[in-house]
Amino acid sequence: MSAAALRWIRCRRLSTAGPPSVKKVLQWKDLRKVAKVTGAVVLGGCLFITYEVIALDKAVTIDTSAILQEKNKSYIYLRATPSDEKDNLTGGLTHKARRELHKAARRFVEISSRLLLQSLDAAKLMTQVSLLQEHFSHVDADPHEVALWVLLKKIQSANKAIRLEAVQELADNHHWHDYQYQTAAQVIDHRTAVGLARMPQVDLRFFRHPPALPDLEEGLSAEDGLRQLLASLPQTEVDKCVRYFTSLALRESTQSLAAQRGGLWSFGGNGLPYAQSLTSVPSEKVESFCLQALVQHSKVRSHCDHIVANGGLQLLQRVYQLRTDSMKIQRNIVRIIGNLALNEGAHQAIAQSGWVSVLAEMMQCPHIMQASHAARALANLDRETVKEKYPDGVYILHPQTRSNQPIKADVLFIHGILGAAFKTWRQKDRNTLEEEEAAKREDDYTECWPKSWLAADCPNLRVLSVEYDSHLSDWMAQCPAENQRKSLAYRSQELLKKLKLAGVGERPVVWVAHSMGGLLVKKMLLDALQDPDMHGLLQNTKGIMFYSVPHYGTFMAEYSVNVRYLLFPSIEVRELCKDSPALRSLNDNFLNLAKEKDFKVLSFAETLPTNIGPMIKILVVPTQSANLGIGELIEVDVDHLNICKPERKDSFLYKRSLQFILDALQSYIAH
Repeated sequence: MSAAALRWIRCRRLSTAGPPSVKKVLQWKDLRKVAKVTGAVVLGGCLFITYEVIALDKAVTIDTSAILQEKNKSYIYLRATPSDEKDNLTGGLTHKARRELHKAARRFVEISSRLLLQSLDAAKLMTQVSLLQEHFSHVDADPHEVALWVLLKKIQSANKAIRLEAVQELADNHHWHDYQYQTAAQVIDHRTAVGLARMPQVDLRFFRHPPALPDLEEGLSAEDGLRQLLASLPQTEVDKCVRYFTSLALRESTQSLAAQRGGLWSFGGNGLPYAQSLTSVPSEKVESFCLQALVQHSKVRSHCDHIVANGGLQLLQRVYQLRTDSMKIQRNIVRIIGNLALNEGAHQAIAQSGWVSVLAEMMQCPHIMQASHAARALANLDRETVKEKYPDGVYILHPQTRSNQPIKADVLFIHGILGAAFKTWRQKDRNTLEEEEAAKREDDYTECWPKSWLAADCPNLRVLSVEYDSHLSDWMAQCPAENQRKSLAYRSQELLKKLKLAGVGERPVVWVAHSMGGLLVKKMLLDALQDPDMHGLLQNTKGIMFYSVPHYGTFMAEYSVNVRYLLFPSIEVRELCKDSPALRSLNDNFLNLAKEKDFKVLSFAETLPTNIGPMIKILVVPTQSANLGIGELIEVDVDHLNICKPERKDSFLYKRSLQFILDALQSYIAH
């Protein structure tokens, strides 16, 4: 349009004749016309451009719902923008910024998807990490978002070291948001979930809740489900006692159990009698009865497959959730899970049925017994960092979680008659006055001093506690075949197999035993001498600590305040009779072995009588019987039950015990 105006002006100049004054007037007139036309063109162009910008601004408004859908598909979540920020979004962003944001979001989804779907080695993984960091260096994105996805990719690496490092970083980072924990819970596999569950004080939001359980058939209860599960299990490969109690659990009805007013029996590893005081709810009695039988079945590998195939994991989950007020029932259930976990083929099914989250929560329980049962089950599930397996009755007290602290040696605790893996090693019971004084000192009572005190003082030791059945009388074990299983010889062979599976003997070992447990330790070491596969246990035994062990027998085995104990002493009590030929042979053979292998020995002897009945006290193990004949003997002014229960952490009994362990293992744990 400007070129045409110039040509028109030029033509007017050529065709105009006259004096110069006329030409000048015509020139100004023409210029005014040109100015008008040019102004109109400029104004119109500005209006047109303004209209286009406004239209374009409306056209490129971000569809946040569409972006959210795309991000949800790839587990990408962006923080919600407050409403006042949304109102200012349109005015604050240019067309170019919006376009770049779209491109960045699409690129983020693309890269994160590739990270999760591809199997990359360490070099490729680092390349992808650099790509993510470079791409988002100019975008306002939360660095934690990128870090989370990088760690989730690392846990899928074929390199074990990278996987372990990623699990450690996931557990150590406590700044994740709720939606990030939910994202991680959906992505991680069961191997990673087990690793996280074994991290100290891990955030439980990493774990998905157990799946919803199917509805029970009309008229059926959890108790009926346990009976059906027991009935479906084969009765082969189990001893007579398991068959006896299985048939008893199936035969007894809820009504007959409700009418039952006693029937003490001891079945399982804790050595405590099954009594009517367990609960006043009959169905809970039946469930506990069935669970005790299932514990024994779960020790047989072929039966584990039947338990899993017949819905046992889901059934146990239901009973566990139903009996939240019964720690004993929950312990028995987790004990079964720990036995099932010895079979690696069951790991996937255990994880899918939601047990990893249950075990992770139980690991953080303040009760040591609960946490230790969960720790055993998780250790059996963790094949990434744990090569040992912990059979039924072998509990790991330390370390119960994954740790970078190398384990240099083992300390094993073996209880005595009517003892248990935890209650035998508790702190000395306090009276009311002592409790008040302890509260002033802020001195917490411990249910198991090896777990609370020894683990803290010796973090590079593995502390194990072994449990086995023991009775004073056959009246406490109704199984007709029970008495045949209770000799020292039988228990020795049974425990040696379990300890070998747990890797005992591969490191230096110190044994700690109370009462009859000391006789069992001596028998196991003598049996190991005859087994070429167990010679490592002998070579690595560096010390033995005896708490009131009746090396030469005890008078208590010859009589009892209760006539039934006198008339029906169990086989282990008969073996403890004073000057028993079996005890004499055991002691002589062990003395020769101890001198040959140069075992360090420390013995504690009780000096106070023990209350064993109304107005009756007896010195259970006299000093002369507690004296092995080698090593140091220390007399302590306590009774038989409290000889292994230190009063405080700064008491002589604990400090001397700790010093013996450190001296015996000094050359192994000092570096």
